[in-house]
Amino acid sequence: MSRQAREAPLDHPARVFVVEDEEHLAAGIAENLEHEGHRVEVARDGMVALRRLLDTTFDLVVLDVMLPGLDGFSVCRLARERGVETPVLFLTARGGTADRIQGLRAGGDDYLSKPFHLEELLLRVRAILRRSRGGGATRDAELGSPVIEFGGNRVDLRAYRAVGFDAEEHELTHKEAQILRLLAARAGEVVSRDEILDRVWGLEEYPTARTIDNFLLRLRRRFERTPEEPRHFHTVRGVGYRFTVEPE
Repeated sequence: MSRQAREAPLDHPARVFVVEDEEHLAAGIAENLEHEGHRVEVARDGMVALRRLLDTTFDLVVLDVMLPGLDGFSVCRLARERGVETPVLFLTARGGTADRIQGLRAGGDDYLSKPFHLEELLLRVRAILRRSRGGGATRDAELGSPVIEFGGNRVDLRAYRAVGFDAEEHELTHKEAQILRLLAARAGEVVSRDEILDRVWGLEEYPTARTIDNFLLRLRRRFERTPEEPRHFHTVRGVGYRFTVEPE
């Protein structure tokens, strides 16, 4: 993968972890990210990658799906379960819808199919870093406590775990946690579907407004006593959603 003319490097270089078992591709990605000014570390095995993610802080992970030792989806899912919130950009030769959905459910933030254009990879890296540093949905300072309590439910957004009003335990996906955190931070306000898509998914191509509706249905089934008559997750027809802590 050779360098090409592109925009000036970012003002604030990041620490990027590239996990890719194809040696030449990994070297090419690393070279171009370093040319952008980033510090890059490379791993070629899933188990090694997971250990590094659990002991080291990165700003972004570029993660291949097909890896020896442990596949990329499992690396991401296990890291999320252990509280790692580092943004993840999946790379894969499998670009079907089912694989994209699996990547999102595992906690990925974006998904790029091979073969890809170098410029697209760099633009997606820029976009993810911009969201995570300057307005992404995971900033604690903006989005408040990682623990949310409402209607007898207790949700730990860092651990991706919840205990419902009926004492049932739930595992949250990364996207479910991001959506809930965004809504809870704006409790009492209407948050549009477009804003949720922009703040949680950013430049990803797959999600649509209907995707948000499906995520909200899942949250209602877990945390509403009567999902058909929600008291916390309200639809504002034609606009978006409103979350209320005290039931209406």
